[in-house]
Amino acid sequence: MRTLMLGFAVAATVVGGSAFAQEKSVTMAVSIPAADHGWTGGVVYHAEREKAALEARYPGLKIILKTSPDGASQANALEDLSAQGIDALVTLPHNSDELTDPVRRVKESGVFVTVVDRALSDPTIQDLYVAGNNPELGRVAGEYMKKELGQGDIVVIRGLPIVIDEQRVTAFNAAIEGSGIKVLDSQYGNWSRDDAFKVMQDFLTKHPKIDAVWCQDDDMAVGVLEAIQQSGRSDIKFVVGGAGMKDMIKRVMDGDPMIPVNVLYPPSMIATAMDLTAAGLYDQVPVRGSYILAAPLVTKDNAAEYYFPDSPF
Repeated sequence: MRTLMLGFAVAATVVGGSAFAQEKSVTMAVSIPAADHGWTGGVVYHAEREKAALEARYPGLKIILKTSPDGASQANALEDLSAQGIDALVTLPHNSDELTDPVRRVKESGVFVTVVDRALSDPTIQDLYVAGNNPELGRVAGEYMKKELGQGDIVVIRGLPIVIDEQRVTAFNAAIEGSGIKVLDSQYGNWSRDDAFKVMQDFLTKHPKIDAVWCQDDDMAVGVLEAIQQSGRSDIKFVVGGAGMKDMIKRVMDGDPMIPVNVLYPPSMIATAMDLTAAGLYDQVPVRGSYILAAPLVTKDNAAEYYFPDSPF
């Protein structure tokens, strides 16, 4: 599947679309997880902002935004949304396996399907895929570990057992392969600060020496740091998370030795997906394919570029 290189051309086309195209009646459904942690809170925030912006831009566009607390609820929501006669679906699935068939049924009704972030088990269902660069997130974190740590013992806290987690971990392991870095332990933290706190407590009990932690997500990094602080341990040199939470970016800016870097994975990708979908529906912009955002390493030198103090995440 090709990668779309739309950039400013899309923005110009979207803004400059004909009045006739903008008046065409279209219903777009947006199905996303409820704000159960910081990153998904950011997703909801950006989806709501983009809904308002797109409905103002295209007078004929109606966007139905639905949040769901779990996979089963989201499957039911997709069925309800499809019954309302939608033209397009933008969805960030709770998980790959459980939501693949519900999304497939929506697609079979003739709906344009955009999948965001968490890839379906069957990628042929989607017309458009928008995501952060998950392999790159893992690779960038691994390369930083290899460069800064050189050798040592680390622990890994994974997200959920879904496709994007596997992509991140596979790339991370490839990046540290052949180095002196040893992964002592790896467990799922479910992208939850509370779960990551418990996992890190377990790691601290089991392993008397840990040099660094990779937890691939800033929400989990909050829990990890709390567990380390409560333990009184001083052997852990740093923690590498990811996603660009404003609190973590601020710590990078301030030179906090425990959070020296971050790897970007912005929740605003939902807005990118909605914008591209609307462009395809209204402005005849070719948007089928994959649109993969970058995953830059955020350091003290460039952190100010990624710091948004008014953001909810």
